[in-house]
Amino acid sequence: MVKTVVESKTKSAVLGFDHPFCVIGERINPTGRKKLAAELEAGNFSTVEKDALAQVAAGANILDINAGVVYNSNPNPNETEPPLMKKMIELVQGLTDVPICIDSSVPEALEMGLQTAQGRPLLNSVTGEEERLEFVLPLVAKYNVPVVAISNDDTGISEDPDVRFAVAKKIVERASDFGIPANDIVVDPLVMPIGAMATAGKQVFTLVRKLREELGVNTTCGASNVSFGLPNRHGINNAFLPMAMGAGMTSAIMNPVALPVTQKKIEDKRAEILSLGIIIPETMDDETFVSIFGMGSTKSCPGKEMEAIRAANLLTNNDPHGGAWIRFNKPAGTSAEGSNESGRPRRRGGRRRG
Repeated sequence: MVKTVVESKTKSAVLGFDHPFCVIGERINPTGRKKLAAELEAGNFSTVEKDALAQVAAGANILDINAGVVYNSNPNPNETEPPLMKKMIELVQGLTDVPICIDSSVPEALEMGLQTAQGRPLLNSVTGEEERLEFVLPLVAKYNVPVVAISNDDTGISEDPDVRFAVAKKIVERASDFGIPANDIVVDPLVMPIGAMATAGKQVFTLVRKLREELGVNTTCGASNVSFGLPNRHGINNAFLPMAMGAGMTSAIMNPVALPVTQKKIEDKRAEILSLGIIIPETMDDETFVSIFGMGSTKSCPGKEMEAIRAANLLTNNDPHGGAWIRFNKPAGTSAEGSNESGRPRRRGGRRRG
Protein backbone atom coordinates (compact mmCIF):
# COMPACT_ATOMS: atom_id res chain seq x y z
CA MET A 1 0.00 0.00 0.00
CA VAL A 2 1.06 3.58 -0.67
CA LYS A 3 2.73 5.30 2.28
CA THR A 4 3.92 8.90 2.54
CA VAL A 5 6.32 9.35 5.44
CA VAL A 6 6.83 12.75 7.09
CA GLU A 7 9.44 12.93 9.84
CA SER A 8 10.83 15.17 12.52
CA LYS A 9 14.16 14.38 14.15
CA THR A 10 12.53 11.74 16.38
CA LYS A 11 8.95 11.12 15.24
CA SER A 12 7.19 9.95 12.07
CA ALA A 13 3.73 10.62 10.65
CA VAL A 14 2.49 8.23 7.97
CA LEU A 15 -0.18 8.98 5.37
CA GLY A 16 -1.65 5.81 3.91
CA PHE A 17 -4.88 4.02 3.07
CA ASP A 18 -4.34 1.49 5.88
CA HIS A 19 -3.20 4.06 8.45
CA PRO A 20 -5.15 6.41 10.74
CA PHE A 21 -6.18 9.68 9.14
CA CYS A 22 -3.40 12.27 9.34
CA VAL A 23 -4.33 15.68 10.78
CA ILE A 24 -2.17 18.59 9.61
CA GLY A 25 -2.73 21.48 12.01
CA GLU A 26 -3.31 24.76 10.15
CA ARG A 27 -3.26 27.35 12.95
CA ILE A 28 0.31 28.63 12.57
CA ASN A 29 -0.64 30.87 9.69
CA PRO A 30 -1.07 34.68 9.77
CA THR A 31 -3.38 34.72 6.73
CA GLY A 32 -6.59 36.41 7.85
CA ARG A 33 -5.24 36.84 11.40
CA LYS A 34 -4.29 40.50 11.77
CA LYS A 35 -3.27 40.16 15.42
CA LEU A 36 -0.89 37.28 14.67
CA ALA A 37 0.55 39.10 11.64
CA ALA A 38 1.27 42.18 13.77
CA GLU A 39 2.86 40.04 16.48
CA LEU A 40 5.15 38.32 13.99
CA GLU A 41 6.28 41.60 12.47
CA ALA A 42 7.08 42.82 16.00
CA GLY A 43 9.06 39.64 16.78
CA ASN A 44 6.44 38.34 19.21
CA PHE A 45 6.03 34.55 18.84
CA SER A 46 3.80 33.88 21.86
CA THR A 47 0.74 33.00 19.76
CA VAL A 48 2.82 30.64 17.60
CA GLU A 49 3.94 28.86 20.76
CA LYS A 50 0.36 28.56 22.07
CA ASP A 51 -1.00 27.39 18.72
CA ALA A 52 1.72 24.78 18.31
CA LEU A 53 1.19 23.25 21.75
CA ALA A 54 -2.62 23.42 21.60
CA GLN A 55 -2.75 21.66 18.23
CA VAL A 56 -0.43 18.87 19.35
CA ALA A 57 -2.50 18.42 22.51
CA ALA A 58 -5.65 18.21 20.36
CA GLY A 59 -4.15 15.43 18.24
CA ALA A 60 -2.41 17.08 15.26
CA ASN A 61 0.06 14.67 13.63
CA ILE A 62 1.85 17.35 11.58
CA LEU A 63 2.07 21.12 12.08
CA ASP A 64 1.78 23.39 9.04
CA ILE A 65 3.96 26.51 9.34
CA ASN A 66 3.16 29.53 7.17
CA ALA A 67 5.17 32.75 7.49
CA GLY A 68 3.21 34.75 4.92
CA VAL A 69 3.18 38.14 6.64
CA VAL A 70 3.20 41.29 4.53
CA TYR A 71 5.27 43.63 6.71
CA ASN A 72 4.16 47.25 6.94
CA SER A 73 7.82 48.17 7.18
CA ASN A 74 8.81 46.10 4.14
CA PRO A 75 6.11 44.76 1.81
CA ASN A 76 8.53 42.50 -0.13
CA PRO A 77 7.91 38.89 1.04
CA ASN A 78 10.96 37.66 -0.86
CA GLU A 79 13.08 39.53 1.69
CA THR A 80 11.01 39.14 4.86
CA GLU A 81 9.48 35.67 4.62
CA PRO A 82 12.61 33.44 4.45
CA PRO A 83 14.17 34.66 7.75
CA LEU A 84 10.75 34.59 9.45
CA MET A 85 10.17 31.03 8.24
CA LYS A 86 13.53 30.03 9.72
CA LYS A 87 12.67 31.55 13.11
CA MET A 88 9.21 29.96 13.22
CA ILE A 89 10.48 26.49 12.32
CA GLU A 90 13.27 26.68 14.90
CA LEU A 91 10.77 27.77 17.53
CA VAL A 92 8.26 25.01 16.79
CA GLN A 93 10.97 22.34 16.62
CA GLY A 94 12.14 23.49 20.05
CA LEU A 95 8.63 23.05 21.49
CA THR A 96 7.49 19.74 20.02
CA ASP A 97 8.82 16.72 18.12
CA VAL A 98 5.78 16.57 15.79
CA PRO A 99 6.82 16.68 12.09
CA ILE A 100 6.22 19.91 10.20
CA CYS A 101 4.79 21.06 6.89
CA ILE A 102 6.57 24.03 5.26
CA ASP A 103 3.88 26.21 3.70
CA SER A 104 4.74 29.10 1.38
CA SER A 105 4.20 30.58 -2.07
CA VAL A 106 7.63 32.21 -1.88
CA PRO A 107 10.33 29.93 -3.38
CA GLU A 108 13.10 31.35 -1.18
CA ALA A 109 11.01 30.69 1.96
CA LEU A 110 10.45 27.08 0.92
CA GLU A 111 14.17 26.50 0.51
CA MET A 112 14.97 28.27 3.78
CA GLY A 113 12.43 26.01 5.46
CA LEU A 114 14.02 22.91 3.96
CA GLN A 115 17.46 24.02 5.12
CA THR A 116 16.17 24.62 8.65
CA ALA A 117 13.82 21.70 9.21
CA GLN A 118 15.02 18.57 10.94
CA GLY A 119 13.98 15.19 9.58
CA ARG A 120 11.80 14.91 6.49
CA PRO A 121 9.19 17.69 6.36
CA LEU A 122 6.21 17.92 4.03
CA LEU A 123 6.49 20.72 1.47
CA ASN A 124 3.38 22.79 0.73
CA SER A 125 3.17 23.13 -2.24
CA VAL A 126 3.57 22.55 -5.95
CA THR A 127 0.85 23.22 -8.54
CA GLY A 128 0.46 22.39 -12.23
CA GLU A 129 1.71 25.87 -13.13
CA GLU A 130 4.88 25.61 -15.22
CA GLU A 131 6.88 28.13 -13.20
CA ARG A 132 5.99 26.39 -9.96
CA LEU A 133 6.80 22.94 -11.34
CA GLU A 134 10.18 24.09 -12.57
CA PHE A 135 11.20 25.51 -9.20
CA VAL A 136 9.56 23.25 -6.61
CA LEU A 137 10.14 19.77 -8.06
CA PRO A 138 13.96 20.15 -8.11
CA LEU A 139 13.76 21.19 -4.45
CA VAL A 140 11.66 18.12 -3.62
CA ALA A 141 14.20 15.90 -5.36
CA LYS A 142 17.21 17.65 -3.81
CA TYR A 143 15.97 17.35 -0.23
CA ASN A 144 14.10 14.03 -0.71
CA VAL A 145 10.86 15.24 0.85
CA PRO A 146 7.17 14.66 0.11
CA VAL A 147 5.13 17.48 -1.40
CA VAL A 148 1.50 18.63 -1.52
CA ALA A 149 0.35 18.88 -5.16
CA ILE A 150 -2.53 21.29 -5.69
CA SER A 151 -4.73 20.56 -8.70
CA ASN A 152 -4.67 23.92 -10.45
CA ASP A 153 -2.50 25.06 -13.34
CA ASP A 154 -1.83 28.13 -15.47
CA THR A 155 -5.51 28.24 -16.48
CA GLY A 156 -6.61 28.56 -12.83
CA ILE A 157 -8.90 26.31 -10.79
CA SER A 158 -11.34 24.30 -12.86
CA GLU A 159 -14.78 23.34 -11.57
CA ASP A 160 -14.52 20.21 -13.75
CA PRO A 161 -13.15 17.32 -11.64
CA ASP A 162 -11.77 15.62 -14.77
CA VAL A 163 -9.60 18.66 -15.44
CA ARG A 164 -8.37 18.68 -11.84
CA PHE A 165 -7.54 14.97 -12.14
CA ALA A 166 -5.60 15.68 -15.33
CA VAL A 167 -3.60 18.38 -13.55
CA ALA A 168 -2.79 15.98 -10.70
CA LYS A 169 -1.71 13.33 -13.20
CA LYS A 170 0.52 15.86 -14.95
CA ILE A 171 2.23 16.75 -11.65
CA VAL A 172 2.80 13.08 -10.79
CA GLU A 173 4.29 12.44 -14.23
CA ARG A 174 6.53 15.50 -14.12
CA ALA A 175 7.67 14.51 -10.61
CA SER A 176 8.63 11.10 -11.95
CA ASP A 177 11.00 12.82 -14.38
CA PHE A 178 12.91 14.07 -11.31
CA GLY A 179 12.94 10.64 -9.70
CA ILE A 180 10.18 11.55 -7.23
CA PRO A 181 7.91 8.54 -6.56
CA ALA A 182 4.12 8.79 -6.51
CA ASN A 183 4.05 7.94 -2.80
CA ASP A 184 5.79 11.27 -2.11
CA ILE A 185 3.04 13.22 -3.89
CA VAL A 186 0.07 14.18 -1.69
CA VAL A 187 -2.63 15.53 -4.00
CA ASP A 188 -4.99 18.29 -2.92
CA PRO A 189 -7.97 17.90 -5.31
CA LEU A 190 -9.32 21.30 -4.22
CA VAL A 191 -12.55 21.03 -2.25
CA MET A 192 -15.11 23.59 -3.43
CA PRO A 193 -17.62 25.29 -1.08
CA ILE A 194 -20.87 23.35 -0.98
CA GLY A 195 -22.73 26.65 -0.64
CA ALA A 196 -21.51 27.75 -4.07
CA MET A 197 -21.56 24.35 -5.79
CA ALA A 198 -24.21 21.86 -4.69
CA THR A 199 -22.28 18.90 -6.14
CA ALA A 200 -18.98 19.82 -4.46
CA GLY A 201 -19.17 17.01 -1.90
CA LYS A 202 -20.04 14.21 -4.32
CA GLN A 203 -17.52 15.60 -6.78
CA VAL A 204 -14.56 15.45 -4.40
CA PHE A 205 -15.47 11.95 -3.15
CA THR A 206 -15.44 10.68 -6.74
CA LEU A 207 -12.18 12.48 -7.48
CA VAL A 208 -10.44 11.13 -4.37
CA ARG A 209 -11.42 7.55 -5.32
CA LYS A 210 -10.05 8.08 -8.82
CA LEU A 211 -6.78 9.53 -7.51
CA ARG A 212 -6.37 6.56 -5.22
CA GLU A 213 -7.27 3.87 -7.78
CA GLU A 214 -5.59 5.29 -10.91
CA LEU A 215 -2.63 7.30 -9.61
CA GLY A 216 -2.05 5.52 -6.30
CA VAL A 217 -1.45 8.75 -4.38
CA ASN A 218 -2.36 10.00 -0.95
CA THR A 219 -4.64 13.01 -0.72
CA THR A 220 -5.29 16.02 1.47
CA CYS A 221 -7.51 19.10 1.46
CA GLY A 222 -8.35 22.30 3.26
CA ALA A 223 -11.13 20.65 5.28
CA SER A 224 -13.10 23.79 6.15
CA ASN A 225 -13.43 24.92 2.51
CA VAL A 226 -16.47 22.73 2.01
CA SER A 227 -18.54 24.62 4.60
CA PHE A 228 -17.45 28.15 3.72
CA GLY A 229 -20.25 30.72 4.01
CA LEU A 230 -22.75 28.38 5.67
CA PRO A 231 -24.16 28.24 9.20
CA ASN A 232 -22.99 25.54 11.62
CA ARG A 233 -19.81 24.90 9.68
CA HIS A 234 -18.60 22.37 12.25
CA GLY A 235 -21.67 20.23 11.59
CA ILE A 236 -20.87 20.11 7.87
CA ASN A 237 -17.18 19.49 8.46
CA ASN A 238 -17.99 16.66 10.90
CA ALA A 239 -20.01 14.89 8.20
CA PHE A 240 -17.62 15.67 5.35
CA LEU A 241 -14.42 14.33 6.91
CA PRO A 242 -15.56 10.72 7.58
CA MET A 243 -17.18 10.60 4.12
CA ALA A 244 -13.94 11.81 2.52
CA MET A 245 -12.04 9.21 4.54
CA GLY A 246 -14.41 6.53 3.27
CA ALA A 247 -13.63 7.64 -0.29
CA GLY A 248 -9.89 7.27 0.36
CA MET A 249 -8.70 10.65 1.60
CA THR A 250 -5.79 10.15 3.96
CA SER A 251 -5.16 13.59 5.49
CA ALA A 252 -6.53 17.10 5.87
CA ILE A 253 -5.11 20.53 6.63
CA MET A 254 -7.43 21.73 9.37
CA ASN A 255 -7.84 23.26 12.81
CA PRO A 256 -7.92 20.42 15.37
CA VAL A 257 -8.66 22.77 18.28
CA ALA A 258 -12.01 23.94 19.61
CA LEU A 259 -11.25 27.53 20.56
CA PRO A 260 -12.12 28.58 24.13
CA VAL A 261 -15.44 30.26 24.85
CA THR A 262 -14.80 33.99 25.20
CA GLN A 263 -15.51 35.90 28.39
CA LYS A 264 -18.03 38.06 26.54
CA LYS A 265 -20.06 35.03 25.46
CA ILE A 266 -20.03 33.74 29.03
CA GLU A 267 -21.20 37.08 30.41
CA ASP A 268 -23.95 37.36 27.77
CA LYS A 269 -25.17 33.84 28.56
CA ARG A 270 -25.15 34.50 32.30
CA ALA A 271 -27.23 37.64 31.71
CA GLU A 272 -29.67 35.66 29.56
CA ILE A 273 -30.07 32.96 32.21
CA LEU A 274 -30.58 35.53 34.98
CA SER A 275 -33.22 37.34 32.87
CA LEU A 276 -35.23 34.12 32.85
CA GLY A 277 -35.30 34.13 36.64
CA ILE A 278 -32.89 31.25 36.98
CA ILE A 279 -30.53 31.63 39.93
CA ILE A 280 -26.90 30.74 39.26
CA PRO A 281 -24.87 29.81 42.36
CA GLU A 282 -22.24 32.44 43.06
CA THR A 283 -19.66 29.71 43.54
CA MET A 284 -20.16 28.30 40.02
CA ASP A 285 -16.99 28.92 38.01
CA ASP A 286 -16.94 29.68 34.30
CA GLU A 287 -15.83 26.20 33.20
CA THR A 288 -18.70 24.54 35.08
CA PHE A 289 -21.13 27.12 33.68
CA VAL A 290 -20.19 26.65 30.02
CA SER A 291 -20.22 22.88 30.44
CA ILE A 292 -23.73 22.82 31.97
CA PHE A 293 -25.14 25.07 29.25
CA GLY A 294 -23.44 23.29 26.34
CA MET A 295 -21.22 26.19 25.34
CA GLY A 296 -17.97 24.24 25.07
CA SER A 297 -15.02 24.98 27.30
CA THR A 298 -13.00 27.91 28.60
CA LYS A 299 -9.88 25.94 27.63
CA SER A 300 -8.48 24.84 24.27
CA CYS A 301 -9.55 21.26 23.61
CA PRO A 302 -9.98 18.92 20.63
CA GLY A 303 -12.66 20.10 18.21
CA LYS A 304 -15.69 18.08 17.16
CA GLU A 305 -13.95 17.36 13.85
CA MET A 306 -11.33 15.40 15.79
CA GLU A 307 -14.09 13.35 17.38
CA ALA A 308 -15.51 12.53 13.92
CA ILE A 309 -12.07 11.57 12.59
CA ARG A 310 -11.28 9.28 15.52
CA ALA A 311 -14.67 7.60 15.22
CA ALA A 312 -14.07 7.05 11.49
CA ASN A 313 -10.61 5.61 12.23
CA LEU A 314 -12.28 3.12 14.57
CA LEU A 315 -14.99 2.20 12.05
CA THR A 316 -12.45 1.65 9.25
CA ASN A 317 -10.27 -0.59 11.44
CA ASN A 318 -7.48 1.98 11.60
CA ASP A 319 -7.71 2.07 15.39
CA PRO A 320 -6.83 -1.46 16.59
CA HIS A 321 -9.04 -2.56 19.49
CA GLY A 322 -10.38 1.01 19.80
CA GLY A 323 -7.49 2.09 21.99
CA ALA A 324 -7.23 5.62 20.57
CA TRP A 325 -11.00 6.12 20.75
CA ILE A 326 -11.10 5.03 24.38
CA ARG A 327 -8.21 7.31 25.33
CA PHE A 328 -9.80 10.22 23.46
CA ASN A 329 -13.03 9.83 25.42
CA LYS A 330 -11.46 9.26 28.81
CA PRO A 331 -12.25 12.18 31.15
CA ALA A 332 -9.28 14.41 31.89
CA GLY A 333 -7.29 13.18 34.86
CA THR A 334 -8.70 9.67 34.68
CA SER A 335 -6.06 6.99 35.06
CA ALA A 336 -5.73 4.27 32.47
CA GLU A 337 -5.50 1.76 35.36
CA GLY A 338 -8.37 -0.66 35.39
CA SER A 339 -8.85 -0.84 31.64
CA ASN A 340 -6.97 -2.25 28.69
CA GLU A 341 -6.84 -1.25 25.03
CA SER A 342 -9.97 -3.24 24.20
CA GLY A 343 -11.97 -1.35 26.81
CA ARG A 344 -12.68 -4.43 28.93
CA PRO A 345 -12.12 -3.94 32.67
CA ARG A 346 -9.02 -5.58 34.09
CA ARG A 347 -9.48 -8.16 36.79
CA ARG A 348 -8.04 -6.94 40.09
CA GLY A 349 -6.33 -9.35 42.43
CA GLY A 350 -6.51 -13.13 42.15
CA ARG A 351 -9.39 -15.48 41.45
CA ARG A 352 -12.15 -15.17 44.07
CA ARG A 353 -12.25 -18.23 46.23
CA GLY A 354 -15.40 -19.63 47.64
